Amino acid sequence: MLRLVRAGLLVGMALLSVTMAGCGGRDEGKGGTASSGKGEKVLIRIRGSDTLVNLVQRLAEEFMKKHPDIWVAVTGGGSGTGIAALINKEIDIANASRAMKSKEIKLAKERGVEPVGVVIALDGLAIIVNESLPIDSLTVEQLGRIYRGEIKNWSEVGGPDMEISLYGRTSASGTFVYFRDKVVKGDYSPKMKGMIGNSHIVEAVKKDKAGIGYVGIGYAVDEKGRVEAGLKVLRIAKDAQSPAVTPLKVENVKKGLYPLARPLYQFTNGKPKGAILEFIRFELSEEGQKIVTKEGFYPITPDHMKANKKVLGLSE
Repeated sequence: MLRLVRAGLLVGMALLSVTMAGCGGRDEGKGGTASSGKGEKVLIRIRGSDTLVNLVQRLAEEFMKKHPDIWVAVTGGGSGTGIAALINKEIDIANASRAMKSKEIKLAKERGVEPVGVVIALDGLAIIVNESLPIDSLTVEQLGRIYRGEIKNWSEVGGPDMEISLYGRTSASGTFVYFRDKVVKGDYSPKMKGMIGNSHIVEAVKKDKAGIGYVGIGYAVDEKGRVEAGLKVLRIAKDAQSPAVTPLKVENVKKGLYPLARPLYQFTNGKPKGAILEFIRFELSEEGQKIVTKEGFYPITPDHMKANKKVLGLSE
């Protein structure tokens, strides 16, 4: 319920950003300006990954409490949508659950945009099923065959005689791309139901005893790290000879033991400055990373932090 309420807040922020978009100039890399009844404020516009949208909204809320002179507007739409908006110079930060593609980087440079990326959190992409399904683990190969439509019935992987219901994302999603490239390694089954967001997959699987879906780990657990009622998070094995590992333990994700662990990115046009840099520094701070954990994701590693500081030109 909390995530659905926040979705409503995002709509309000989106309308706010549209209202303010023409109210002031933009200083490249620093954020724009917007007029309010109490004077001018800096506006940071963020768009992209549905996996990241709730987390970044929460980070923005806490950041704005400390910086009342800065507005941060966060909307979703998918990683591809956010990256396209950055390339078109419509936003300041693109949220993405995948790295930028070489063709996106090329197009960005052709349009005078120099993409700079940092990792702000880690995700163990969770494979969820209905809590009543008597299956606890799968291999990556089995997952791929299920989503290609080669395995059609749960009985083929040790479950009950039920036709498998597939839930996934739409093609604008970075998670759609990541899962296709990492797991499916081919075309998705035409029977897969493409859902707009992670929350939609969660709600569908809760209601479907034969359902299976993939979502960011933060959507499969509550604020205390407990699996959402009605769901089961499967353990996943790299192959038939490897142990099945849960994404619910942070060490499995941070050490790369969970085969579907991935970094979550933000991209800017050139090295961020001003308010944009301040916001990213807050996300990477101890306080920001505690919010990452509270939202069900995992904090970045020291190696990620070192790489981020190098990219941003910050001292160690």
